[in-house]
Amino acid sequence: MNTFRKFTTLFYIFVFFYTFQLSANEKIAYLVSDIRIPFWEIMSKGIESKAKKLGYELSIYSADNIKKTELENTIKAISSDVDALVISPINSSTAVTILGFAKKANIPVVISDIGTDAGEYLSFISSNNEQGGYAIGKVLTKQMKRLGWQDGGVGIVSIPQKRKNGKARTKGFLKALNEDGIKNVGLHQQVDFSYKETYDYSMQLIKENPNLKAIWLQGSDRYEGALDAIKDSGNLGEILLLCFDAEPIFLELIPKGILVGSAMQQPFLMGEKAVEQIDRYLNGLKIAKEIKVDVLAISKENIDEKISIIKRNVLGLNKDE
Repeated sequence: MNTFRKFTTLFYIFVFFYTFQLSANEKIAYLVSDIRIPFWEIMSKGIESKAKKLGYELSIYSADNIKKTELENTIKAISSDVDALVISPINSSTAVTILGFAKKANIPVVISDIGTDAGEYLSFISSNNEQGGYAIGKVLTKQMKRLGWQDGGVGIVSIPQKRKNGKARTKGFLKALNEDGIKNVGLHQQVDFSYKETYDYSMQLIKENPNLKAIWLQGSDRYEGALDAIKDSGNLGEILLLCFDAEPIFLELIPKGILVGSAMQQPFLMGEKAVEQIDRYLNGLKIAKEIKVDVLAISKENIDEKISIIKRNVLGLNKDE
């Protein structure tokens, strides 16, 4: 009987401490602009993977690119007594509002891409968008010269230029074009990031510029809209398409030459780094105010060499490598 009582006592002590440990786990919330977009989905996987490894509870709130929802999600997350926030805001101005609410609640914030116009935060994890835009621009100009198309124009279907990352991508890309004497003949900014919008903007660039030789889409998931516009206008093989970011099918489209290339951010790695900075802060360690992650300029010439990095850091596959 005494042995049974001792066992029972030890069992309840174990349960108590185990339950206490679970309840004491620190909590992180991820506020993301639109998790339906593959880039943000992959970043959320990086955040989730690192949070799990480090023992944090994680909640994810997607705004579906609606500012009102983003604000509601901010209030929900703060009300849930989180210990820290990772945010990928809709744009740099909405980030200011999120940071203001977080400051009032004394909650530390790491920004993972997009950036902010003002406000206090622990660390800013970003892609080196200017470097990426420049590098993919050089991939394009090299191909245009090879084809003898350097007198042709290049059109851009961009992400909002209100975003700091959008401005940086465009700046780097235009620098590459200017260095090689190739003209940018138009830029249309995406609003709803739909197939139709991408198709319509691509078709508009084609119709307005008879000597258009390339379209740069500053995203990846609506590449079919741009590609279909090129096909439907009868310009297949006459207008090049390149992107920013990546879809799994790009591993097939780039070697086949359907896409000239793509500037691939590393969202899985960025998500991991965001949680690492939070963990360092909560453990009293030094953190980096800004971390810039290189963008990979991938073309037919280097895709085989970079394939393992692409699968893990870009597409969120092979996570344990």
